[in-house]
Amino acid sequence: MQEIRVDAEKSARPKVIVLCGPTGVGKTRVALRVAKTFSGQIVNADSMQVYRYMDIGTAKPGPEEQRAVRHHLIDILDPDEPFSAAAYGAMARKVLHGLEQEGVLPVVVGGTGLYIKALLHGLFEEPPRDLGIRARLKEEAEKRGPGVLHGRLQRVDPDTARRVHPNDTLRIIRALEVHEATGIPLSRHHARHRFAQHPFDALKIGLTRQRPVLYERIDRRVDRMIAGGLLEEVSFLLGRGYGPGLKSMQAIGYRHMVRYIRKKTSWDATVETLKRDTRRYAQRPC
Repeated sequence: MQEIRVDAEKSARPKVIVLCGPTGVGKTRVALRVAKTFSGQIVNADSMQVYRYMDIGTAKPGPEEQRAVRHHLIDILDPDEPFSAAAYGAMARKVLHGLEQEGVLPVVVGGTGLYIKALLHGLFEEPPRDLGIRARLKEEAEKRGPGVLHGRLQRVDPDTARRVHPNDTLRIIRALEVHEATGIPLSRHHARHRFAQHPFDALKIGLTRQRPVLYERIDRRVDRMIAGGLLEEVSFLLGRGYGPGLKSMQAIGYRHMVRYIRKKTSWDATVETLKRDTRRYAQRPC
């Protein structure tokens, strides 16, 4: 008889299904079907759906969807509350362990890759921030544009540059700041950590579609968001005192509507830029 070997450590770890994929690929519908099939519950891993009042622009599951399957880590913060991948990882791990004790299968759903890594593998302790370097890089980005800094990042840390969008000013500045302060590329800091923790037995499923199909879905989704009241949602947030400088208000959709409200762009240009930037964002891996 053939001997069957069982990885005891793996089998002892809590099981979790992880669904990830780009914006507009259809994660919500698949997650609902998976959770219903296995009597599971959904754990959000989208960095924007944690915020209250930000429903339309984040494509947050609606009341009917949340009634159909219990969701966790949605609407847990106000838009001006600080949050990080590390904080998410710690919070989500507590949720997953709690579900394990109840005998419930967690279905983690999101498009924020760093949040998923924080949950499944932990994050390395980042080098201390250097406010002087950061201020200088921020001033340069404002004067010359993020593309110049991204080009510099390609030279000093090509691995990180491939993962960071040329318009993602915050992440570009942080990567350059780490390199200047430590002399070591951020990607090498990541490699040393290697996301070595493995507290869960995870089945990770990446959803994808052919690019033309995905782009068409994204354009239709933006049209639905606008028809559903995205402009009014952003006006409401500004009216409550959530300024455009907040990290949450700089997300795709929200910053575009803020620029329109402030009469910096026309409506047609706003819609076209929003669709374009969403398509670009969808190219990032989960």
